[in-house]
Amino acid sequence: MKQALQGTGVRELAMARPAVARDRSASRRANLSMVLRLLRDDGPRSRARIAEDTGLPKATVSHLIAELLDGGLVREGEAERDRSAVGRPGQAVDVDGSGVHGLGAEINVDYISLLALNLRGEVTFERRTPLDVRALGPEAALDAVARLTAEGMAAVRGAGGHIVGITLATPGAVDMDAGVVKYASNIGWREVPALAGLHARLGPDTPQLHLENDAKLGALAEYVSASADNVRDLVYVTGQTGVGVGIIAGGQLLRGTGGYAGEVGHLRLVPSDEPCACGRRGCWETMVGRDALLRYAADPADLVRDPTIDLDRRLAELHNRAHAGDPRTLEALSRIADHLAPGLALLADILNPRLLVLGGHFAYFGEHLIDAVTAQVHQLVMAPDAGGSEIVLSRLGLASTARGGALLALDAVYQDPTAAMTGT
Repeated sequence: MKQALQGTGVRELAMARPAVARDRSASRRANLSMVLRLLRDDGPRSRARIAEDTGLPKATVSHLIAELLDGGLVREGEAERDRSAVGRPGQAVDVDGSGVHGLGAEINVDYISLLALNLRGEVTFERRTPLDVRALGPEAALDAVARLTAEGMAAVRGAGGHIVGITLATPGAVDMDAGVVKYASNIGWREVPALAGLHARLGPDTPQLHLENDAKLGALAEYVSASADNVRDLVYVTGQTGVGVGIIAGGQLLRGTGGYAGEVGHLRLVPSDEPCACGRRGCWETMVGRDALLRYAADPADLVRDPTIDLDRRLAELHNRAHAGDPRTLEALSRIADHLAPGLALLADILNPRLLVLGGHFAYFGEHLIDAVTAQVHQLVMAPDAGGSEIVLSRLGLASTARGGALLALDAVYQDPTAAMTGT
């Protein structure tokens, strides 16, 4: 059996709850799941190759593919000559599911966003709205998220799509099972029943809801992208107002006993007395987070520090200033690089990931940060050549968290394809 079949889907990676086949119906679902995940992970192939890769009888594979074709989850493509066969080539089968969608909704400090993906990984809806979440409070923020989510659901369903799930992403520590944001200092939330509130606002026909931490979902999105290059160990570093990390080790998402794994933003890594939203002083995120960059680069009345203006516009303005050689902007980015390197070196020393992926504004201003940060990290890490850890920039932009949420919602299809095929 190929290695890809020995791994887990995105939901299992996130929640560590592998499906177990206990009866004939469960065995059928497990086989459908295995075939669909093989096509996702290893690409199109003929029925004969699917049988070879899974160890299932050819007749069984033919029945499974027929079901998946009827359910709209796979499609037939080009002819493919089997590696061990002669004669007429078989027809390759690939993942389809263009009508099956997962939604990822993100609540951040100064914006909310929604992204929909279909099973082929194509973005079918995307929207981001500036919002001062901390000032509004949980109830008004959930009102806004519900309106945006309802808009996305209507757009997807209006185009004939079926939504299998919605994942809500927030900063801080979350209780996934209870659907509660336990503590998110940067938005001022404590013990907020976010999923119950969202469900009540969206109504009884709401698809299945999930809750997860924003950095962990960003890590999932980056891992799905990087796993094509056989990357199994990855640390995703958010570039937001709060700074956290999502950790993938050996292909598994690390959550920790209480779900707090990765909350490095509140470590004291560089000398500072800057106040933090958590109530302490000198936290790492106060020196490298987005607020720090804007504070270094601009005065309070500057448009780049106005949270009512879309974040893309503000970052683009700052990027233009850096490109034009504005001394204050370049000095601000240099300070971010100097303060970022010690934290990345610590992560490389402790976790030794294959990739350290910089997201958010770290990636947005990567051309001004990557060389300086890499050089400093190589000086600070104990192991030669940073222990083989490579610092790279996210290619997913500000959408990584919402994309990870959509992927997590979609993974229900890979765990049980029958639900998506019946539209339940």
